[in-house]
This record gives sequence, structure tokens and C-alpha cells, in this order.
Amino acid sequence: MSNVTRRDFLGITGIAAAGLGLAGCGGGGNDAKSDSSSGSDAASGDKVGAPDDLVKAAKDEGTLVVYGSCEEDYLAEACNHFQELYGIEVQYQRLSTGEVQAKIEEENGNPSGDVWFGGTTDPYNVATAEGLLEPYKANNATHILKPKYMDADGNWYGIYTGLLGIMYNKDELDRKGLDAPQDFKDLTDEKYKGLIWSSNYNTAGTAKLIINTAIQKYGHDDGIKWLVDLDKNIAVYTKSGSGPSKNIGTGECTIGLGFLHDGIYQIVDNGYENIGLQIPTSGTSCEVGATAIFKGAKHANAAKLWIEYALSPECVELAAQNGSYQFLVIDNAEQPQVAKDYGLDPDNVMDYDFEDAKEHTKEYVEEVMNALGGGDDRFKTE
Repeated sequence: MSNVTRRDFLGITGIAAAGLGLAGCGGGGNDAKSDSSSGSDAASGDKVGAPDDLVKAAKDEGTLVVYGSCEEDYLAEACNHFQELYGIEVQYQRLSTGEVQAKIEEENGNPSGDVWFGGTTDPYNVATAEGLLEPYKANNATHILKPKYMDADGNWYGIYTGLLGIMYNKDELDRKGLDAPQDFKDLTDEKYKGLIWSSNYNTAGTAKLIINTAIQKYGHDDGIKWLVDLDKNIAVYTKSGSGPSKNIGTGECTIGLGFLHDGIYQIVDNGYENIGLQIPTSGTSCEVGATAIFKGAKHANAAKLWIEYALSPECVELAAQNGSYQFLVIDNAEQPQVAKDYGLDPDNVMDYDFEDAKEHTKEYVEEVMNALGGGDDRFKTE
């Protein structure tokens, strides 16, 4: 069950690493385009531009294991396309960023996966600080638009960015006679008690970004106080950051806190025209969705080739084709027009302190959990 109530989620302290099944991409495994000597020889693979020696070494390894924290449709298509381009068998699984973080922490340098794909960088930064990611100097990093979209030491590279914001069901608010919240601070108004869904601080990178955003906007103590006040109005914390958006159109969730591109997907792809989107009026933060190599990856060359692929139009333009409407952060890719049509602007954001997030996210999560009574038996799962 992916959703837990606010009383349940506070007791979650870890994720079991055992028993996680991997899906294999379709299309014939190593037989797919296996006669190509490089990505540039594969169908339109010239847009990847990976060095021939790297491609050969990756093909010799023959396998890649991907843990993806983007939405599953995009993950599956990206993995399948990589396999088609290079004839390398790809196994993948969709996990929240918090689940991946917990898994590689438990495996401690002997990972069962090779690369991490998608999901906001706050958990990536925790893994970086713990020495669990492998630095790599990617050729295609020259296409990244801004320094903030990559780790300075090459531990992770950004592939997309999306705005944190408020989504709501217009019909439900009208029925209840309530105005839509316009800013983060509005969400603590008692009139919204029991109407808000957010995501789990232990499992979702989105939730970690919410913590860092609150602390950076309001200061340490006032930021944590805002999160405690917000908690009084929250009905459900979902395992994944996109969870609230998936329940707004149906009316199960009236107000959701998450990434606005997830709301666009529900409107455009699922037809929920009753969903409203609100960029917080006092300013908001953005996620940087990333990709990285795990320290100790068994298929190190295939992992490096994945990074080059992930930083190319071959990969990132698949996002909008599969319902993921984030803005792209490389200069040679076509931006999704639909995000602009809904008034989103990736540059209209607060000056997010990535270094502070890298150094303190784990500490901040612990402080918030303690402030919410995380040690109380009432909040433990059965």
C-alpha cells in the first residue's frame, strides 16, 4: 500500500532492501541492435555522442541495472530505448528517492544497482555526502545550462527541473465554499484541516525538498514550526512525491503539495480539468531531477554510458512523450511546450541553497520527525 495516514508515516524509519524485483526491458535484450559498434551508429544515436571506446566497453559488460525515481512510464521508455541503441540488457525498477537512498545506504558500497535515474537531488546529496555515489566527468555535461544543475564534483547530473507548488480540486473547494490557497503559509489555515495531502519525509525526495524549502524560506526554527503547523491539516502522506497529484482529480485529495508538472499530467493525459495549479505567491523552489552512478557499480562502463545517454536529447525528450512535463536542463533538447502553456517558468524560483541541502538534509529530516512526535508509539505502523 503506497499511501499512509499522518499517524502511520511518522513511524517509518527504513526500507527493507530484500525482495525488490527488477523488470527487464522488452525488445530482445542483447539482440537489439547488437551489431552497432557505437551509439552514433545506432538509430539516431548520433544525438548521444558517446565515445566509441566507452560504448565498446559498456557493450562488453552487456548488462545495466537502473533504479528509477521518475515516473514509471518515462523510466520504462528510457531504459527500453537505451537497450535498443546499444544492445545492452537493461533491468530496472521504479523506487522513490528515499527508498533508493535507504537501499544503497544498507548496501554500503556493494550496490545491487548501477545507476540512479530521476527524482529530486536532495537524497542524491545525502548519498553524495555519505560517499555512496561515483564521480564521473561526463562529456555531455557541457550541455547543462547552469552550474546549479550538476554536482561540482560530478557525483550527479541534472536532467530536468520542476516547480514545487499547490494543486487543488476546484469542484471540491467550491462545494466546501473555500478559496484556493495561494501561498505556502495559507496551507496552515485551520479551514483546510484534513484536506491536504503531502509526501512522506522518510521516503520521498519531494518531501525532503519541502523541508529544505521551508527552512530556507522562513529560517530554521520558523521553518520547522511551519511544517508542524502544516501537519495539523494533512490527512495523508504518500510514499512518492507524485502521490498527492494522482488523487486530486478524483476528489479523494482536495489539496496537494508537490510538483506542478505532475498536476499537468493529470490534466492533460488523464483529463482531470477540475485540477487547479498554484505557484506560491511568495516564491517557490524547484527540484533538479538527476542521474548518478552508484559507488561500486558492477557494470561501471555501462553506467558511464548511461550518464552520457541521460544527458542527451535521445533520453530527455522521451519525458514529455511519456507524460513527464518537467523543464529540461540541457541546451540541445526541445523544451515541453505544455509546461509553458500552463505558465510555469523554471527561472522564477527562490535562490535554493544546494550546499546547505547537501550538508543538512538528513539532520533536518530527523529534526522535523522529532518535532512531529516521531518517537511516539501512536505513530508507529503495525
